[in-house]
Amino acid sequence: MPKRRIFHLRLPSRALTLGERTLLMGVLNITPDSFSDGGKFLTPHRAIEHAFALQKAGADILDIGAESTRPSSTGISAVEELRRLLPVLRALRGKLKIPISIDTRKASVAEIAVGAGAQMINDVSGLKHDPGLAEVAAHRRVPLILMHMRGEPATMQKAPFARNVLQDVTQGLRASIRKAQKSGVAKSQIIIDPGIGFGKSFQQNYELLRRLPYLAKLGHPLLVGTSRKGFLGQTLTPGLRGRSRTRTTTTKSVPPYQRLWGTAATVTASILWGAHIVRVHDVAEMAQVARVADLLLDSRAMQGK
Repeated sequence: MPKRRIFHLRLPSRALTLGERTLLMGVLNITPDSFSDGGKFLTPHRAIEHAFALQKAGADILDIGAESTRPSSTGISAVEELRRLLPVLRALRGKLKIPISIDTRKASVAEIAVGAGAQMINDVSGLKHDPGLAEVAAHRRVPLILMHMRGEPATMQKAPFARNVLQDVTQGLRASIRKAQKSGVAKSQIIIDPGIGFGKSFQQNYELLRRLPYLAKLGHPLLVGTSRKGFLGQTLTPGLRGRSRTRTTTTKSVPPYQRLWGTAATVTASILWGAHIVRVHDVAEMAQVARVADLLLDSRAMQGK
């Protein structure tokens, strides 16, 4: 297992150290159709209440998204995205103690969200959807998360999967990093995410988790999001174990809210293989998982001295 590198991010309000311990990114979906909790926090009141609950549970970062990018989703306009986001961002500004990451594919939404208090940008398209996001990150001097997604949300689980997933993800992330740096984003402000579940087969999701040390060689902090995802639903479904699974699907799988222990296993693996940030829905439970996994890393480091 690799030794996790230390990185330092510059946020508008503070510095953020990555690698001394695993940071938890709590998920807040202000959407009617997200795969796991769509509609649950759609009203501003419930979203704001959940944001504070995630902070209390141990989240280090709050990732707010108002557009679902689940498989088969078609997207919404920037106007609708901001209509959902702005009341929540305005209510949390100056009150929430942890930094907010804005999960969006649109430069116009990111610009306004950062102006309303967000301190990081999380682009699941890796600048494919709107390269202007990099310019916003550079101008605003906020960290930029670049995720790998093969295809678009509407078709990513229907189109052909890559023959060599590690090569596909590595090449895609390198291209995203080049775009970001060309637009002025500092190397030290870029975080990469292999995009578990985004245009990958069942087997490929597990392969990427095992190959995280290889992705770490790109020289950027790693963010990994496995929380409640469809490949875990397939893994945990009686009768599907041992069968050939070529696609991640939720049609015959354990529902998202029953994937807690599967998530815990993959969060542990992600940390031991080098993840700096894990993006999760169940923050209190995953905080315990991360604490134990971090101690395993520390024990290994102490033995190596």
